Amino acid sequence: MTGSQSARAALPVALTMGEPAGIGPDITLKAWMARRARDVAPFVLIADGEVMRERARLLGLDVPMREVGRAEEALAAFDSALPLMPLRCPRAVPGKPHGATAGAVIEAIRRAVELTRRGETAGVVTNPIAKSVLAREGFAHPGHTEFLAELSADGGPAPLPVMMLAADVLKVVPVTTHIALGEVPKRLSQALITRVSQITAEGLTRHFSIARPRLMFAGLNPHAGEEGLMGEEDEAVIRPAVEELAALGIDATGPVSADTMFHEEARLRYDVAMCMYHDQALIPVKTLAFDEAVNVTLGLPFLRTSPDHGTAFALAGTGRAREASLLAALRLASSQSTSAAAATGAVA
Repeated sequence: MTGSQSARAALPVALTMGEPAGIGPDITLKAWMARRARDVAPFVLIADGEVMRERARLLGLDVPMREVGRAEEALAAFDSALPLMPLRCPRAVPGKPHGATAGAVIEAIRRAVELTRRGETAGVVTNPIAKSVLAREGFAHPGHTEFLAELSADGGPAPLPVMMLAADVLKVVPVTTHIALGEVPKRLSQALITRVSQITAEGLTRHFSIARPRLMFAGLNPHAGEEGLMGEEDEAVIRPAVEELAALGIDATGPVSADTMFHEEARLRYDVAMCMYHDQALIPVKTLAFDEAVNVTLGLPFLRTSPDHGTAFALAGTGRAREASLLAALRLASSQSTSAAAATGAVA
């Protein structure tokens, strides 16, 4: 094992199974099979072994699996077998989600967070979930992000989680996330924009080693409101937030017209695009880097990453699902272990 591999193996990453009827099992199996060619750092999968073995048989993949009782056992097992921390889950038919699996999906997330918060894993990587399936079974959160915040509350107020989609060509943050478009102007406030931006800047420094991140803000309205001609939010809410951030020492500019923010030359002027709503942020990054972008949750006491795509039920079990985004998510989460090992001189 090389020195760089030793550092990277300081801690495995906790990977959840996600929606078992989706492509999570497929891309997990492919990610493990790519471990040598793509230099994948060790991860431990929290999943039902039989669900995974059945999917491997369906896909015709020869993936040996080994159940482990402790996360650290994944380090020794990873090269020769996919390490599994067993979790009972009803049988899942690819492409046909069923509410009976919801409890196991949620429990996998809970266990991954517990392992990471105890310092046994480097970070949490979540496979895609089917939010509608979970909601029908009583899951009270719009998605992963809000649930992870609740798991981080420790009996007090939950932290404010910030969703960032990150790729080499573009990083974006939506200030508002999973809400109806008509609700966006009602939810936007100077305080919210300022807090989300502070968390973003801190996260870029901590996890991406950007000493002084440059934040550029998209306007809410066409042409950033044309000085109030097309909506008041840009001048009354967004601009004061940008000025407040600048006064706090954060490199913040805007608001600018969103339709001119994402071409190649414009992207050279900032490190992250601060967008006002979900699709304003996600459309450009998924257009430019659909298979490489990673969903990163900032503002939590641990790093969480995820592929930037959904469950893709139509692809589950077909062998056509691509694992590139999951590999990128695993790579980013494992980098936290790399940094810690490098700082302490740890070897495996």
